[in-house]
Amino acid sequence: MSDDTRRIVTELYSHYGRGEGDKVAALIHEDIEWVIHAPVDIFSFAGRRQGREAVLQALGEIAQAYAVERYVPQILIADADRAAVLSDTSFKQRATGRTLRFHIADFLRIRDGKVVEFREFTNTFDLVEQALGRWLQV
Repeated sequence: MSDDTRRIVTELYSHYGRGEGDKVAALIHEDIEWVIHAPVDIFSFAGRRQGREAVLQALGEIAQAYAVERYVPQILIADADRAAVLSDTSFKQRATGRTLRFHIADFLRIRDGKVVEFREFTNTFDLVEQALGRWLQV
């Protein structure tokens, strides 16, 4: 099962990095539970999404706001139906032209050959500063 999980996750990230939305969509389970842990008031696509259509909507929001410049998985660990992925990424903010560079840690679960659970974490403090283009005063 770990080999299948690794293959599916590798395909997902390859398709996403190449902007192949239809192939990404084909790997998303109808009953997916999707969470991007980030402030929703800064990143409207963040938060919890339930179901394939809601996830595809979130991915559409990401594509509207950002252009993927780099999305490279550096570490992929698969165990049975679960995987953890650490990726080096950069996205161009369409509204400002700023490039945001950051690492993403994702945790996935596979069922029926598709992603049924997805959790994403970043250093949100750093990412918010990059998105806003200024240091946060704390």
